[in-house]
Amino acid sequence: MRQEIGRNRSGLRYGYTTGSCAAAASKAAAAMLLGKEEITHVKLMTPKGIELYLEVESTVRTADYVQCAVSKYSGDDPDVTDGMKVYARVEKSELFLGKEEDTARCFEIGERLILAGGEGVGRVTKAGLEQKEGFPAINKIPRKMIAEAVEEECEKYQYNGKIKVTISIPDGKEIGKKTFNPRLGIVDGLSVLGTTGIVEPMSEKALTDTIWLEMKMRKETGHDRCYVVPGNYGMDFLREELGVDEELTVKCSNYIGETIDDAKLLGMKGILLIGHIGKFVKLAAGVMNTHSRQADCRMEVLAVHAALAGAETSVVRSIMECINTSEALELLKRYGFLEKVMKSVMDRIEFYLTNRAGETLEIGAVVFSNEEGILGKTSKADELFDRMNRSVTHREKETKTL
Repeated sequence: MRQEIGRNRSGLRYGYTTGSCAAAASKAAAAMLLGKEEITHVKLMTPKGIELYLEVESTVRTADYVQCAVSKYSGDDPDVTDGMKVYARVEKSELFLGKEEDTARCFEIGERLILAGGEGVGRVTKAGLEQKEGFPAINKIPRKMIAEAVEEECEKYQYNGKIKVTISIPDGKEIGKKTFNPRLGIVDGLSVLGTTGIVEPMSEKALTDTIWLEMKMRKETGHDRCYVVPGNYGMDFLREELGVDEELTVKCSNYIGETIDDAKLLGMKGILLIGHIGKFVKLAAGVMNTHSRQADCRMEVLAVHAALAGAETSVVRSIMECINTSEALELLKRYGFLEKVMKSVMDRIEFYLTNRAGETLEIGAVVFSNEEGILGKTSKADELFDRMNRSVTHREKETKTL
């Protein structure tokens, strides 16, 4: 049974993090191991100050260890991890001390706890994250929560020995493929996350933090220029049409403005945005968050620039009635305005991007459609592309030019 733990001002439900699940499962398993009693629910105080009362599931007890799980609950936050089970296996350390292979790449916390990552917990393969390369992707706050939860039970039952806790997420490897983890260098599973222990619904902060981290990793590996794409369309175009490897690419989702701000704060020298007309046409109106719930001015932008290019009122009205940008582009092409309109649109995109980037960050943009390929480029796009071509590792096929 999932616990109702509160709602935000919009009435959306809070959830709890993978870190809270791992800590709660660890606490319950430690209590059952040391206290020899069956536990069906466990209390956990989160760093946010909200106390959770969580159901304990899938308990396995042997003479050597206890394992149990707590199910992740995302509240009203859209999250692929919702409902998955996070397991903790707790055992006394006398059973494995001296076995070097067991303690390698585990966290030693204080004098009592050894924390390991099991099945479905990702491994860190790149520098720039909280953990060293090769270690389990269990973040600092969840590690602290787990240690405190286990320590509480050890004191309660007056156990003075060492404890090993292994966190596992059986579905983590498959779910991890649907997250940003592979791009951050976290492989074979999920991260155990959470700074407050609570999932705040519809939180944009988690996503913008990931964009910051991804760009920071590019910077720390010696790259001060990078490509920025909103999502899979841009990534596929960059890879398949331009022949560029993903090494210097940051995914920004809809957060164009925040990504530009991050680049400036990190001291990047340049970024080249590459995106589909359906999103990037909004930049010509100064819209820096391209999600449809923020603004949808696609047809308005194309219609205004068609009028500026000399299109008759009937053509402008037809553009306004289009359902999507593909339909609008086909109409512009039919009446001979596509090239003029895209030149005008790109000029406005450059105006707004340059204004946001300021004087210290070089910025350019490339806009494409699936049907027409590259539709337009800002004035610095070719220069930025050429500079990054000299520093990025390309695919075996010959890299194309813009």
